[in-house]
Amino acid sequence: MPSLVSSDWQSVNTQPVKQHRIIAAIDMGTNSLHMVIVRIDPTLPAFSIIGKEKETVRLGDRDISTGELKPEVMDRAIATLRRFQEVAKTANAETMIAVATSAVREAPNGKDFLHRVEAELGLCVDLISGQEEARRIYLGVLSGMEFHNQPHLIIDIGGGSTEIILGDSQEPRTLTSTKVGAVRLTTELISSDPIMDVEFQYLQAYTRGMLERSVEEVLANFKFGEFPRLIGTSGTIETMAMIHAREKLGSVPSTLNGYQFTLSDLQDWVNRLKKMTNAERAAIPGMPEKRSEVILAGAVILQEAMILLGVDSLTTCGRALREGVIVDWMLSHGLIEDRLRFQSSIRERSVLKQASKYQVNLEYSDRVAAFALSLFDQTQGQLHHWGINERQLLWAAAILHNCGHHISHSSHHKHSYYLIRNSELLGYNETEIEIIANLARYHRKSPPKKKHDNYRNLLSKQHRQIVSQLSALLRLAVALDRRQIGAIARIQCEYYSQFRQFNLLIYPAKLGDDCGLERWSLDYKKGVFEAEFGVKLVANLEKSAIPNCP
Repeated sequence: MPSLVSSDWQSVNTQPVKQHRIIAAIDMGTNSLHMVIVRIDPTLPAFSIIGKEKETVRLGDRDISTGELKPEVMDRAIATLRRFQEVAKTANAETMIAVATSAVREAPNGKDFLHRVEAELGLCVDLISGQEEARRIYLGVLSGMEFHNQPHLIIDIGGGSTEIILGDSQEPRTLTSTKVGAVRLTTELISSDPIMDVEFQYLQAYTRGMLERSVEEVLANFKFGEFPRLIGTSGTIETMAMIHAREKLGSVPSTLNGYQFTLSDLQDWVNRLKKMTNAERAAIPGMPEKRSEVILAGAVILQEAMILLGVDSLTTCGRALREGVIVDWMLSHGLIEDRLRFQSSIRERSVLKQASKYQVNLEYSDRVAAFALSLFDQTQGQLHHWGINERQLLWAAAILHNCGHHISHSSHHKHSYYLIRNSELLGYNETEIEIIANLARYHRKSPPKKKHDNYRNLLSKQHRQIVSQLSALLRLAVALDRRQIGAIARIQCEYYSQFRQFNLLIYPAKLGDDCGLERWSLDYKKGVFEAEFGVKLVANLEKSAIPNCP
């Protein structure tokens, strides 16, 4: 199997940078922290793995009564991340990308922990949803295996969740994430050693019941006559492949990428593992350190998933979430087009999907978004210094700012916050979704205030500043289409720093339209903008011809 991203993924740059780039990606999982260091060749583009690190930290070993991450576990995680940083530095990595999944996502003090990581290590960790985790796993698998445009099932069994994905060479048709994982089930359901029959029977039944909904969703997207191959990734499946290969072949292959075993093989091992003590499982040739404690629960998850999916064999893949984080970074930096063009527009498509779901008037929202981005671009470097990522968040908020009307006209800005915050916006991490939701929340009525829970939920002072400044721009953009008829064709900004005056020149779409309601709305809403940026806003109607766009 290839160890590089397929070489037919072409760079979008007209003159590709020839120098290789070294990137490190960290996956903060429920059971272990993993880091992969890769060398990217931008001319292909492709990446090869030049280093791997792993530490079993058990973030999923949370306080039973509160569900919070334990102090000693957080200390271990930070020590591990510090070591990872040193390794990455030695390898000359230009940047480190880190994601956290279910254990941190579900812990009440998870965000506080990420604050601490950023404060102590200077490392910003993306907290991602279950569906976003599934999407990036898909990208990782796609970078390590050739699908030949055929549908494939992918299963990734982690410590706290299991992702089941249906995809082909371009798009994931179905992305699911279920709260069953090897560490979670071991902690919650297994108390005997070896496991008692009654506990084992309940473990099987509970696992099957939890997986049924995800499997039904996946199967519903099968097309007639399709029989997708099952691909398995991550610790549990790699361990089962290793111990199977060692017993069957006498040794473990140099790579497990592409190694196969059957459901019958798996069931045989499950029957053997359930009769063993933890010490006996630890003594199995090929069993990684500490994996013996959770391997039975992980094997049961895989067994029940294969039975429900109706597949009788599995092929392993050595790439998963952390490699998917690399691919996602390459996509966001314009290094991949062609084969993954569909994925490169995932943010835009997921926003438009939510807009359709909540019956947003897209013609109107597009105008508001255009005004918001025009204000952003014309004030960049003068009133603010935000970049391309913040610009994308403003666009998403502008498109979705009115989605709360789907619930009620009254207080619809608050409903917009709730709908966006609880939507599956693929391509965005949890912090970015929180920012988009807050931007929409503050497009009208009260400006951001520290007493508001949603505003306090933002991870850092910088994130709150993004919301305060960009929501002020969004308010003006909404005012500029007050009648929702496209009365204003274009705006032009002029900033006089010595007078702290901001002139907004308005060009009507129709000659003779004084845009009175839009100008009134601007005057009514400009107070928040003026207070935020410390300027005086003066709006003037231009009656001359509309100037050419710069």
